[in-house]
Amino acid sequence: MNANRTETADCVVVGGGPAGLMLGVLLARAGVDTLVLEKHADFLRDFRGDTIHPSTQDALADMGLLDEFLALPHADLPRVMLRYGGRDLVLADFSRLPTRRKAIAFLPQWDFLDLLARAGSREPRFRLLRRTRGVEPITEGERVVGVRAEGPGGAFEVRARLVVAADGRDSDVRAAAGMVPRRIASAMDVLWFRLPKDPRETQPFVQAGDGTLIVIDRGEFFQIAHVIPAGTWTADADGLVAMRARVSRLSPAMEERVGALGLDDVKLLTVRLERLRRWHRDGLLAIGDAAHAMSPAGGVGINLAIQDAIATANALAPILRERRPSMRELARVRRRRELPTAIIQRVQHALQDPLLAPARSSRIPLPLRALQRLPFLRHVTGRIVGVGIRPERVRSNQPRRGARSTK
Repeated sequence: MNANRTETADCVVVGGGPAGLMLGVLLARAGVDTLVLEKHADFLRDFRGDTIHPSTQDALADMGLLDEFLALPHADLPRVMLRYGGRDLVLADFSRLPTRRKAIAFLPQWDFLDLLARAGSREPRFRLLRRTRGVEPITEGERVVGVRAEGPGGAFEVRARLVVAADGRDSDVRAAAGMVPRRIASAMDVLWFRLPKDPRETQPFVQAGDGTLIVIDRGEFFQIAHVIPAGTWTADADGLVAMRARVSRLSPAMEERVGALGLDDVKLLTVRLERLRRWHRDGLLAIGDAAHAMSPAGGVGINLAIQDAIATANALAPILRERRPSMRELARVRRRRELPTAIIQRVQHALQDPLLAPARSSRIPLPLRALQRLPFLRHVTGRIVGVGIRPERVRSNQPRRGARSTK
């Protein structure tokens, strides 16, 4: 490709994460000529969530992909356990969910994205361009008519009926379009590191009482997210010593291993809770983290992003086969997804203080005591985490027999 080349599509999706790839596959299956731009050559990055929630597994079943998904090495989590002050407590129970599978599946996100990319490659109307970055929208007056991109062959343009920004919380396309999210909170940061593990060793998913550890079992090692107050990490010897001490208090079994960590082994992830007031402009729609950045609390960010993609495909696929969506039609996606997003972000905001607070006594906090004494509450939290608010179901959106696409 070169600067003189112009690609065309019914829809161009910027970003090959969960939202972008899911949307790309669903639109292509519905007869929409779809081009997905992914700036990396592959999906092998550590800073991704590994939780595939029951509602997402239902979506995969609707798409005929569940068996292929389950054939991949994964681990099931039928309930979320919390170790607090040395005691193991149940935070969420998925056993009564109205879903095909009643467990969160832990799978490296690069495997999940490869699964979606393979599914897309089987669709004649799906194209994925790797090592290709969406730079900025192409506008005619106030209308977005495509996106400028940069790939291995240089700069080029993609003209489309709709541009979807699914390129994350630091979206270049969103920024270039002048869409600025409203910050809700940023009280925490996350330190991200790996620790070796014994083959049969297990750890609770969440450990709290002096800050919080989230432990992801990746088979050969533990991937650890250590939640700390925002702005408190100092990347020096003193900061490392303090971090080692906190982790050792939370999980004494990890003391020796965390003591071997160096500064280069620890990565800082800043956490933002923010949301666009308006997710669209004429010819452009933002979804996933580009529309609403989430906290890691509950691991629900990937779930919300996929729900956005399903809602977008359900609402817009029949329209995109024929013409450009109107402003009112684009607004339907925000109206459909804004309430679930706002509720989850409010819950995540409320969880920030408990996630950060040290244990002040041996007494278990009242909300945790209630979850242990009233089992139905654990099923309520299980539904919020595992299914979410207003879950989306994949529609067939099959093109009409004989329908033809016109640009």
